[in-house]
Amino acid sequence: MKRDPTTSDRRLASTAGAVSVGVTLGLSELAAGIFSRVPSTLSAVGSFVVDITPGVVESIAIEVFGTADKGALAIGTVVVAALIGAMVGRMALRRPGLPGAVFLVFGALGLTAALSQPLIAPLLTVIVVLVATLTGWAVVEWSLRWIQRPVEPTDGLAGDWDRRRFALSIAGVGAAALVTGAVGRRLIIGRSETVRKALDIAEPVTRVPALPAGSAFDVAGLTPVVVPSDDFYRIDTALVVPRPDPDSWRLKVTGLVDEELEFTLADLQAMPLHERFVTIACVSNPIGGDLVGNALWTGVRLVEILDRAGVHPDATQIVGRSVDGWTAGFPTAAAYDGRDPLIAIGMNRDVLPASHGFPARLIVPGLYGYVSATKWLKEIELTRLEDFDGFWIPRGWAKFGPIKTQSRIDTPRRGSRTQGAATVIAGVAFAPTKRIERVEVRVDGGPWLDAEISTPLSDEAWVQWKLEIELAPGDHRAEVRATDGTGETQTDIRTSPRPSGATGHHETDFEVV
Repeated sequence: MKRDPTTSDRRLASTAGAVSVGVTLGLSELAAGIFSRVPSTLSAVGSFVVDITPGVVESIAIEVFGTADKGALAIGTVVVAALIGAMVGRMALRRPGLPGAVFLVFGALGLTAALSQPLIAPLLTVIVVLVATLTGWAVVEWSLRWIQRPVEPTDGLAGDWDRRRFALSIAGVGAAALVTGAVGRRLIIGRSETVRKALDIAEPVTRVPALPAGSAFDVAGLTPVVVPSDDFYRIDTALVVPRPDPDSWRLKVTGLVDEELEFTLADLQAMPLHERFVTIACVSNPIGGDLVGNALWTGVRLVEILDRAGVHPDATQIVGRSVDGWTAGFPTAAAYDGRDPLIAIGMNRDVLPASHGFPARLIVPGLYGYVSATKWLKEIELTRLEDFDGFWIPRGWAKFGPIKTQSRIDTPRRGSRTQGAATVIAGVAFAPTKRIERVEVRVDGGPWLDAEISTPLSDEAWVQWKLEIELAPGDHRAEVRATDGTGETQTDIRTSPRPSGATGHHETDFEVV
């Protein structure tokens, strides 16, 4: 005969429920790390969450978490799953059939999400999800049977010791689940890097010379004119970086073309490669934000691929499709108006990093990434502008995404202190394809003063700027604005990034001591 659960019973059942979820997730992560064609269930579920999340919520997440949004979503998914597990464990003390029903439902959802991922082995994926789900279910059922076992009044201290030993056992299982998940995630990341590092980039036919004199200023706190790949911002919808096999990977050209084509990575390597300094930016970048960077990209000119396929006159849009299903679209005219987009296979004279799109991605100067910068590229489709919208368009972002002219103060940072009266104010400014013609700084509401601009690396790359000024001790405020090559000067009207990019002047407050 079952006894009424005590407070201690409910606590143990909640813990057991949370741990059982951890076991399921940990085992699925480990399997994804061991088997290259088994997806991470955690990431698959996270991708599903991203797909159904309203665009305004995603925008807020990017603004709040920035480049840490993937980690925040992964952690949030684990926390929510553990809380559900804890609730189920507690409720199962009076509803014994509940864990089985819940694990059945969530196992089915996890399997559906996993099978929707690209580049998977379906049968092996099904086996992994089933084993992980059944193991988690077994853990919670075993725990509940122990918690609800009859207790004799004569058990006394022995019963208390058994309870403590059970609690330690559950804690040990939970710790093992955490370790298993961490090992799996490490294996996933490590395998992708091992494959990538085994490759080399062919010698470009157009090679950029060494950085010219005056192209970079030596100012503490100033962002490098060429951002190292490891420090480059990352914004995408992938919780775990896709890991295409470079030997089986193919790039297809489809749609409104004379001849549909297919290229291997070796085919791209054998084509004439070109180097370009190009600054790319995320449309979610707020005024003064760091979701922007400049790098040296190596790749095949997009027009060469398009010309081989033969573009139909009515093909007004180029759609990039990623191996993880993400899409972006931009006008076909942008490939032929002189900005010279690349199918990039290299970044900063190294093989394209996995987190930035290995084995290939699109780099289209002058357009925000959400309409152009498809990473982990698998297909280029020619279509009409009215026939297709990329991933972000139905979520409330503008159909067209030209990068707005912007400038940013890197130093002094907000709230910092500078020593001595001679203060150096410095930062970056960018207007890809339009170039930066002028940067001006205003201090404490005074006149606009011309800043010194670094020698441009290209019309598509940002510039550094600096202004040396004598300031009296005390609090000061500086703001910056840039003028591009078309004569347009940044407006001081502040708008949010949504739907087509932020506007306004970046400001900083600092103290001279």
